Amino acid sequence: MFVRIVKMSFHSEHIPKFLENFELMKEKIRNVPGNRLLELYQDKNNPELFFTYSYWETEIDLENYRNSELFYDVWQFTKQLFNAKPEAWSANKLVSLV
Repeated sequence: MFVRIVKMSFHSEHIPKFLENFELMKEKIRNVPGNRLLELYQDKNNPELFFTYSYWETEIDLENYRNSELFYDVWQFTKQLFNAKPEAWSANKLVSLV
């Protein structure tokens, strides 16, 4: 399992649009084969800054999602709202304490 972390920064006037679209799409994204968790965070000091964390069984599962119509629709909408270039990382999950 690995974690995909995406950092996104939005123009403040576009944040409600982003959140509304995320609300509509989150269950679809979460139910993509291989996705085990989807979380959205907003920075406490900079409300324009958001992070998504998604857990994936395999890199192939993430790539299948990234090549899907669902991803295309989500990304085409979301990227219009950015005020900076997004950043993304893939990390191997080593330890998790609950």
